[in-house]
Amino acid sequence: MINGSKVLDRALRWGMVGGGGTSQIGYIHRSAALRDGNFTLVAGAFDIDAERGQAFGRALGVAAERCYSDYETLFKAEAARADGIEAVSIATPNNTHFAICRAALSAGLHVVCEKPLCFTSAEAEELQRLCKAQQKIIGVTYGYAGHQLIQQARTMIADGLLGEIRIVNMQFAHGFHHEAVELQNASTRWRVDPRFVGPSYVLGDLATHPLFIAETLLPQLQIKRLLCSRQSFVASRAPLEDNAFVMMEYDNGAVGTLWASAVNCGSMHGQKIRVVGARASLEWWDEQPNQLRYEVQGEPVQILERGMGYLHASALADDRIGGGHPEGLFEAWSNLYRRFALAMDATDRGDHAFLQDFWYPDVHAGLMGVRWVEQCVKSADAGAVWVEC
Repeated sequence: MINGSKVLDRALRWGMVGGGGTSQIGYIHRSAALRDGNFTLVAGAFDIDAERGQAFGRALGVAAERCYSDYETLFKAEAARADGIEAVSIATPNNTHFAICRAALSAGLHVVCEKPLCFTSAEAEELQRLCKAQQKIIGVTYGYAGHQLIQQARTMIADGLLGEIRIVNMQFAHGFHHEAVELQNASTRWRVDPRFVGPSYVLGDLATHPLFIAETLLPQLQIKRLLCSRQSFVASRAPLEDNAFVMMEYDNGAVGTLWASAVNCGSMHGQKIRVVGARASLEWWDEQPNQLRYEVQGEPVQILERGMGYLHASALADDRIGGGHPEGLFEAWSNLYRRFALAMDATDRGDHAFLQDFWYPDVHAGLMGVRWVEQCVKSADAGAVWVEC
């Protein structure tokens, strides 16, 4: 990627639902999708306020007649065009994801969706079946997993450098919601409202990020059972939690812990993952995403840096500039959108051999996140008891 060459011989015609001018996340979707020239934005229903959304779409350079009032009109009108969209990104509140994903797949579109994919595992399983029936993909924007050193860590673990995995320690614990900030901030208010986010707050909004990174690093491990305790330290958020602790047992005998919090005062992000093996450990922190700690017992700590020739080819493939220059979340998302484009193209060509070993956050990853949150809520609401996964 360091020379910016395109991975497809043409740009996929792409639309958006949501992601308008008041959206926190819309710009990163557009920046990531458009950066490598694999997508071109040609249509959208950008805002629940149709007039505001149409004005915003025109400001982005989208033709006025292709700035639609709602997603149903978008999908119907684009399907009638010879040059209609082939893929759509969904950047709307959580409670709308399932319906829009289902409608997009039914319209014959590839989908990129914000997480959580939906609220229940039954809904996620329906989307998984629909992907197969329509021969289209869903990519889920677990954006932090696009950092290069995640692929480096995945390869080192697969190569046995850590030995048998014993402990997986995860956290995503920031402090920005230590008070009821939602009372003054509309963009936060919906995140703590069960009508919009379903049965959890930090478990679904934060915890699923390090959980997916762990699943990426350790695809051979499966969670057997878990125990969850959750709290609402800002009482008005109940029954949704703003802090949670989860203990997990894996099928190889390893154990895992995850701390998710929005009330960790003083913490900017606090997303970390540490994998401990019988021989060595790895640790990655998203506030320092260009470094990976490799610790062998009895030896000096090694700090692996992105962009360096000693890294595995799977990590170097995502380089966008030489080593020593910091890369961040926009580059990580761009890496994911490049992978989404490759998966969409391979799916349309029926290249099953390519897809068999190709990694990206797919509909199954979305399903696993939804199922995990369900089990956490079940455990916590039963008094923090162990539940099978």
